[in-house]
Amino acid sequence: MVRPRRTMPVNPPAQDLTAMLANIQRQLQEQQQEMTLIREQLAQQNQGPRVQEVPPLAQPVPPAVPPVQPIPPVAPHVPNIPPVAQPEVRQEIPRNAEVPVAPAEVQMQPQPVREDLLYERFRRMKAPEFEGPIDPIAADNWLIDMQVILDFMRLTEQEKVLCASFALKKDARHWWITVQMRRNVLNMSWRDFVDEFRAMYYNKEVLAAQQDELTSFTQGSMTVMETVKKFEQLARLCPNLITSETEKMRLMMKMIRTDIARQVSAGNSPPITVSDCIERALRAKY
Repeated sequence: MVRPRRTMPVNPPAQDLTAMLANIQRQLQEQQQEMTLIREQLAQQNQGPRVQEVPPLAQPVPPAVPPVQPIPPVAPHVPNIPPVAQPEVRQEIPRNAEVPVAPAEVQMQPQPVREDLLYERFRRMKAPEFEGPIDPIAADNWLIDMQVILDFMRLTEQEKVLCASFALKKDARHWWITVQMRRNVLNMSWRDFVDEFRAMYYNKEVLAAQQDELTSFTQGSMTVMETVKKFEQLARLCPNLITSETEKMRLMMKMIRTDIARQVSAGNSPPITVSDCIERALRAKY
């Protein structure tokens, strides 16, 4: 077998290599130019169409304004508000501190004003006066009326004594002066005044006479109403003689006239109280 003969490569000439390199360089330059052109086109597309520049408009000139005169400052209006009264602050005084005492003439100065107001109130009540005859019934009536007025005025014990003593006249006024000479009446209570008054006008001799009159009293020519009134006055002065309702009714039946007493006790149901006895006596015919 005959082996083919191996041929050796033939190197190209030097001219051909130089031409090839020049051709390659030319192609590269052309490609670079094309790339530059493409870049410019892309840049123009991104920028958009060119806008023609417009010259700026002339700014209008504002008219001349006269200078503004300064305004003087105005004081703010403050309303006239009265001052608010501050609460009174009481200063505590220590327990052992000495408290100043006003002079005697200053302390006694408001006292006449107080008494004037008291007497004016008492005068408007038109309280009865008492002249002081030795008549226990008149004295008892005056004392009862005075008690009602003083209780209505809501006075203190000492004020009651002042008003009651102011209503004493003539002989009763002289009696009160003797009481003032015997004791201090400035601090006298109303109970003490009543005791002094009764000791003068309700003495033992007078009360004994009233008891005799009560036991011997009869109606006579008086009406039933007058008789009942007289009996109540005597009974009030002699409480020791009337110890029960039955005893009081017995004395009343004894003092009225016999014909009226028969009408009061007539019937199947005799009176059992003093009020029932008085009511039947007022309805009796005589």
